Amino acid sequence: MEPRFEQVCQWANLLRAYRQAARAKRGRADVALFEYRLEDNLVALRDALVSGTYEPGVYRSFVIHEPKRRVISAAPFRDRVVHHALCQVIEPLFERSFVRDTFANRVGFGTHSALDRAQRLARRHRYVLQCDIRQFFPSIDHEILFASLTSTIRDERVRALVRAIIETGRHVVDHEYDMVYFPGDDLFAVDRPRGLPIGNLTSQFWANVYLNGFDHFVKRELRCPAYVRYVDDLLLFGEDRRTLWDWKHAVGARLERVRLRLHQGAHPRPVAEGFPFLGFVVFPWRRRLKRRKAVFWRRRLKRLVAAHAAGRVPPAAVTASVRGWVNHARYGNTVGLRKALLRDVVLRPMNRPAIVHAARGERWDRCGIMPAHDRG
Repeated sequence: MEPRFEQVCQWANLLRAYRQAARAKRGRADVALFEYRLEDNLVALRDALVSGTYEPGVYRSFVIHEPKRRVISAAPFRDRVVHHALCQVIEPLFERSFVRDTFANRVGFGTHSALDRAQRLARRHRYVLQCDIRQFFPSIDHEILFASLTSTIRDERVRALVRAIIETGRHVVDHEYDMVYFPGDDLFAVDRPRGLPIGNLTSQFWANVYLNGFDHFVKRELRCPAYVRYVDDLLLFGEDRRTLWDWKHAVGARLERVRLRLHQGAHPRPVAEGFPFLGFVVFPWRRRLKRRKAVFWRRRLKRLVAAHAAGRVPPAAVTASVRGWVNHARYGNTVGLRKALLRDVVLRPMNRPAIVHAARGERWDRCGIMPAHDRG
């Protein structure tokens, strides 16, 4: 069904958008402030959208290292509600056109599904070509993105809202972009609007829209049956190196049509050697967590335990961190790694004499921590 602006502004859609935007974030000051006068804020937001007076706010940027350095630009919470309201209406229209081999930011897909798919393909093919796109989010061209979106969206008011949100990303990530000139560019190409803030829900969804034509190129024109994409990480599997080299050149040329470039150094490799993907090193019959991921989390855990001992961090914060990491790491063959990292972790909760020990899978319920089920 054709998305209409009235659907974006419907009360039920805005209320659902608020709940999605506030999920697991209700303790934050900006979310609590919005929730304190929820009905009034949603009515004011709806009125601004309907009257055409809505204007996105200013981003707040910060750097994270997990462990790769990333600049996250977060929109005000009011704007994040609008992002959810918009995506809830337009996303189903685009979802039908996505290939099944792209896994990021899609319901029922995700990181672990992508890992499973990559490993299944590694068992069926001899070689893999792994590529990633250079400075992907800072390089996304606004005009190309808008054209991709409006080729499907017909409602002019929805288009105007899409344009307003896209334009808020202009200059936000300029410092992360190294200028690249493509064939046919003149000196004014440097002024082309580009870049999407990583922290936006819309940015994650629009990244799939931006590369949707490329996905179909890989499947239909290259006729690559074994393909996986997660945001800007690409895997193409094949039976001989020559074919994969040819595909690499074709992929690079196709990406230049949307003003993107591959990182240098990608080359076909035997799947038996393993290949890094989404924090793991994937082999046909096993997975290893990347070393730097384990080192990074060990340091984080030490800081958390020290902060807990000093009374600055409650047990629930340690619980959340341990559960989150274990739930991710268990998708690899990491039983020994998890035992080694957690063996010496001892917490003494306030006003509770019991010692909570992480070794050998003992229960951690006295401080609210329960390890995730081991997969092996």
